[in-house]
Amino acid sequence: MSTIAPSVTGNAVEKERPTRTASFEARLAKRYSGERNFRLLGLSAVAFSLAVLVFLLGNMLINGIGGFQRAELAVTIDFPESGVTGDAVSLTAPSAMQTLEMQGLPEVIEFFAEQQLGADAAAQISAEGWRDVASALSADPTLIGRSATFKLPTTSALASGLRGEGAPEMQALAQRLSSEGALATNWDWGFLARSDATSPQAVGIWGALKGSMLTMLVTLVLAFPIGVLSALYLEEYAPRNRWTDVIEVSISNLAAVPSIIFGLLGLSIFLAIFPNLRSAPLIGGMTLALMTMPVIVISGRNAIKAVPPSIRDGALAIGASPVQVVFHHVLPLAMPGMLTGTIIGMARALGETAPLLLIGMRAFVATPPEGFSSPATVLPMQIFLWSDEVDRGFVERTSAAIIVLLVFLLVMNGLAIYLRNRFEKRW
Repeated sequence: MSTIAPSVTGNAVEKERPTRTASFEARLAKRYSGERNFRLLGLSAVAFSLAVLVFLLGNMLINGIGGFQRAELAVTIDFPESGVTGDAVSLTAPSAMQTLEMQGLPEVIEFFAEQQLGADAAAQISAEGWRDVASALSADPTLIGRSATFKLPTTSALASGLRGEGAPEMQALAQRLSSEGALATNWDWGFLARSDATSPQAVGIWGALKGSMLTMLVTLVLAFPIGVLSALYLEEYAPRNRWTDVIEVSISNLAAVPSIIFGLLGLSIFLAIFPNLRSAPLIGGMTLALMTMPVIVISGRNAIKAVPPSIRDGALAIGASPVQVVFHHVLPLAMPGMLTGTIIGMARALGETAPLLLIGMRAFVATPPEGFSSPATVLPMQIFLWSDEVDRGFVERTSAAIIVLLVFLLVMNGLAIYLRNRFEKRW
């Protein structure tokens, strides 16, 4: 600490310049050292968080790349020789798949595969592989009049053999077919267009992705307007009494309730009212809306409180009614903060599985949902189901599904952030 030593000259008292003692210098150095250490600690925390994030994303990408690929056998089919017939009308009709199956398309594929690759290789074509050929014929009916080469999915055993795993005979077969150019690992863009299946070679993510989109749409349509209007009422119109305090405390407590409790609520109420809509996106969206609504209400109230009182006073001074003040001035200024709470709530809802387990959205769904009342599953539930499979191929598919979920989350949050910045106003 600095000291001042007085010096007496005559009747005047002169002050000497302050001096910095050793103890003062030690305390100052200790303070500067503490600030540097705190800054380094903060930078270390940020660096550690980034390292964990990079490790997580890198691990998902490395494992997920294989999930977007599958082992395929090249088989050439001579349709004029096969006996399979059809025209543009029948091959593009909704019943084309059943018609081709009745004509023996699976047996035709097996016959040509056995001729070209051998009986042991033909037996390793996936049981659902003929559907790829049928889909190609529906997309291009002119194929029925000529020969065409198709890359068909293999069984999990042959795919494991191609990776150097599994039974020795499968590894030998995969090596032979690979050397002949008949077997290869190719990008499986159909993974984004198919639904769930029993084989990792035939599964797809579109059914679960569409289910997530429908469920999130129901959640947003229900939770956002009700949450915003509740926040406006509690902050602008509700009288300050005991009942209002009880409501506010209840909303705060609901925001911290475990998600599985909302699943029990959806099971006991929504499924009791709509027993035929089990595992439907409508029930899932209503359940997740209950969980998301308290977060939107709390963030909405905080955003409304952040609007300066001068905005309200100025609007009232120029003749605006109380309703006009709220909806023309307060709400537009509070909307960015409300959208921030909505982003947080929707991101939490997108990753939930516990509430959806209780309402039956863990069912095996082999076709994409046609609407809000159709049986469906969601991406987190699909990831959970695949991660529980024994087959090694589902591990890579699980990582690929996680990548799709992260991309969907980023797109959804990016759209919400754009809307938030679009409505943001400065004062």
